[in-house]
Amino acid sequence: MKDQVYNIFEQQQTDRGIDLEAVKQKLKEIQVETPSWGYGDSGTRFKVFQQEGVPRNLYEKIQDAAQVHKHTGICPGVAIHIPWDQADDYQEIKRFAAEHGMKVGAVNPNLFQDEDYKFGSVSNSNPKVRKKAVEHLLECVQIAREVGSKDLSLWFADGTNYPGQADIRKRKHWMYESLAEMYQALDDDMRMLIEYKFFEPAFYHTDLADWGMSYNMAMKLGPKAEVLVDTGHHPQGTNIEHIVAYLLDEKRLGGFHFNSRKYADDDLIVAAHNPYELFLTFFQIVSAQNDSDAGIRKTTENIAYMLDQCHNLEPKIPAMIRSITNVQTLYAKALLIDLKEVEDAQQKQDVLAAENAVRKAFEFDVTPLLNVVREEMGVPANPLEAYLSSSYGEEILARGKGGASW
Repeated sequence: MKDQVYNIFEQQQTDRGIDLEAVKQKLKEIQVETPSWGYGDSGTRFKVFQQEGVPRNLYEKIQDAAQVHKHTGICPGVAIHIPWDQADDYQEIKRFAAEHGMKVGAVNPNLFQDEDYKFGSVSNSNPKVRKKAVEHLLECVQIAREVGSKDLSLWFADGTNYPGQADIRKRKHWMYESLAEMYQALDDDMRMLIEYKFFEPAFYHTDLADWGMSYNMAMKLGPKAEVLVDTGHHPQGTNIEHIVAYLLDEKRLGGFHFNSRKYADDDLIVAAHNPYELFLTFFQIVSAQNDSDAGIRKTTENIAYMLDQCHNLEPKIPAMIRSITNVQTLYAKALLIDLKEVEDAQQKQDVLAAENAVRKAFEFDVTPLLNVVREEMGVPANPLEAYLSSSYGEEILARGKGGASW
């Protein structure tokens, strides 16, 4: 229901020249996948802290993901990780997901936990190991076909800990050769999203250490290869929104893994530490949505938004819901930026006016807007509160401890 607070908000935005109906439509259209592995047991480098009620298999992960979608309305996809989510019948998985109002999202190959990958997978100096890694990538392409997924999300732990441990240039070529074989196996409407990570678990060099290496690899492979930006995979102080703007302009921004971190690792709730950073990232996307270049606009339409989080202390489903509502909040704020005001200030080289035009949108309380959007979508105005008031969290305790883990 549109109350007095919303009416004041609506008038305020109308006076600024903001098309609030268009903003509401974009908030209804955005979709964010949640990760199957985020519902299972996980931990730090030192210990996995088991929780009661975590899923014991992929079916229960899908059920939990369906709760996030039920309460937010924008999470119909659940990404899967192979072999963590290995199944005998993927058509059955697809059917089960549909029964719960869900679909299988990105397929994520696992190339970092097998004993053979101790010294790398697609960049390993041993050709037998590289062959094994490629066979797994091809297996995941086939799984994607069976579940109806169009995206394969690729992250590699490959790297070294010491100078001289391996030939860095040779490893670069081996990676390209491996990914080229996978690329050729993709259907025309599939794409590979190439992720990167500054460090960890490799502490001297990582084979795909930054966005430029992933971008270069994607450009060499072809148009079905794009870059995946994980918001926690950068050195401290990195200007992530600059990377996003660059990749948008090059039409190679394929997707995001949303999470947060303060120092290293990246498994915290979205925007837990720096909400303004994600807001500015969305600013670049919103600006590109209005670009005169149709190719850039199309790139924004095809961005795969995904969470990549493993909650070690907090309960899984509420943490996912909190992340999603944080994404919605910051996207809503970015949609309220008066792009014409920003452009005018830029043309005048008025630095303070340009910064103010961006900043004041961040400072709006978008709660009234999100309440109305959610009501129109038929979901609770306060998704987290609604979930905590439901009986689902109590019901799943019957699963006990010792569920699926990564």
